[in-house]
Formats: sequence, C-alpha cells, structure tokens
Amino acid sequence: MNISIETFESGSLTLGIGGLVLYMIYIMYRLAQESGAGRFGSAMIFVTLGLGIISFAAKSVIQMVIQV
Repeated sequence: MNISIETFESGSLTLGIGGLVLYMIYIMYRLAQESGAGRFGSAMIFVTLGLGIISFAAKSVIQMVIQV
C-alpha cells in the first residue's frame, strides 16, 4: 500500500479541517445552550459564527476557480 505524501497530506488536511468544523458547530451549540440565549440569540450565534466557516470554505472555492 503506497500512498504518496501529497495524497496523505491532502486527505489528512480534509479530515482535520472537517473535524474542527464539526467541533466548532458543537461549541456553538453548547454556547447557545449554556447562555440561555433563546431562539433569536441561538440563531444569531449560529449565523455570525457560522459565517466564519462559510467564508473559509468560500476562500477555498474561489482559489480553485481562479487557480491560485
């Protein structure tokens, strides 16, 4: 089983960042739950902190499109 270093690094990066994103979503959920934010407050927590995740993904897509 020969896997090139580039393939291993690419897969590890994808899994690592995916795991961190899932952990961030869990943290947002716990933050909303422990703060007693209610529906609107919880929505704002997920929207504002979720925009960071979306912008990170958008940056990767934009880099692929313009081939940087």
